[in-house]
Amino acid sequence: MKIYPEVFLKPGKEAAVKRFHPWIFSGAISHQTGNPVEGDIVEIFSSAKEYLATGHFTGGSIAVKLFSFSQQEIDDTFWKRKLQSAWDLRSSLGLTDNLITNAYRLVFTEGDGLPGLIIDYYNGAVVIQAHSLGMYKAQPALVRALQEIYGDKLKTVYDKSSETLKMPFSQKGSDIQTKESRVKDHYLVGTTQQGLISETGHSFTVDWERGQKTGFFLDQRANRMFAQFYAKDKRVLNAFCYSGAFSVYSLKGGASLVHSVDSSRQAIEWTEENVALNGFDAARHRSFVSDIKKYLSESDEKYDMIILDPPAFAKTHAVTNNALHAYVHINTAAMKRLKAGGLLFTFSCSQAISREMFRSAIQSAALESGREIKILHHLSQGPDHPVSIYHPEGEYLKGLILWVK
Repeated sequence: MKIYPEVFLKPGKEAAVKRFHPWIFSGAISHQTGNPVEGDIVEIFSSAKEYLATGHFTGGSIAVKLFSFSQQEIDDTFWKRKLQSAWDLRSSLGLTDNLITNAYRLVFTEGDGLPGLIIDYYNGAVVIQAHSLGMYKAQPALVRALQEIYGDKLKTVYDKSSETLKMPFSQKGSDIQTKESRVKDHYLVGTTQQGLISETGHSFTVDWERGQKTGFFLDQRANRMFAQFYAKDKRVLNAFCYSGAFSVYSLKGGASLVHSVDSSRQAIEWTEENVALNGFDAARHRSFVSDIKKYLSESDEKYDMIILDPPAFAKTHAVTNNALHAYVHINTAAMKRLKAGGLLFTFSCSQAISREMFRSAIQSAALESGREIKILHHLSQGPDHPVSIYHPEGEYLKGLILWVK
């Protein structure tokens, strides 16, 4: 069996690992052997030299991210077994049979026991995002495993790690690129730039090269169905619309008019393409390239339903307070644009913002708006973004459907 560098914990610091939490913080480490560098596979031991887990060494405040709690060799068979387990879960949910959708998240980091790894499947194309150097280095084995799992169905594999991976200077001169040259997005299999997906009877074009994240927000699938359910005969505003998925669902639900707003002209072009792709009457949809804060403050429009799905206002805990103020401001403005009895779909995708913090921000917005507000639904990410019971930090998407008197 291959020998890996060893990391020893301070006395009493093994409790979290024994509860299967996948992170080891630098302050818990006593010493290490084998001089591991970022991206190396390491084995974790207690102060009594008891084996605890195996993971990738990062060298940061989260010093090790764990992907195995049993001592074994980390080879192609190991990675294939991990990806097969993730696929089996999606299969049990009916996501792999093309009846509900042909696009889903195959791997969701810690939720699938693979910290630092995102893999999305788009109708024969796979997009990989590595959030750690260790997972980036594992890509050849991961691609081989994907090809075995999907067979001829897999046409394209695209690595889109440039936005998520911070390369260490210490890797200079090795086979891994450094900050000076940066990781470049590239095709590992095939060359297809974009694809057509189907989701619960709706069609969307996905551009993984130019799109945000991996190209499409798969985590909102179930929440979009709520929008379709409630949209009948309503005037709807889809703010931060991106490629217009909420707009398409609202139109399918019978909305009398949908306005889609985004500050990106490219996003608006994708939205209009997807609205047309689904065959809706152009008179029922209008799109605007505008900053949503400016749009809400300057527009006189009143809506029956508003969808607020902004980008992450807080990517780190250091900016939490600023993010909370932003949530209060944008939700207050939206509440003032709703007709009596209107519905507000409001979301936060910031992992640093807890569900309680988000709800408190919405309560503050309600007070500022002077409206009577009732919570109808609590929303979260879809089941292909599972949260490990041992890693509650994985629940990043928080949402509420509010009734505004």
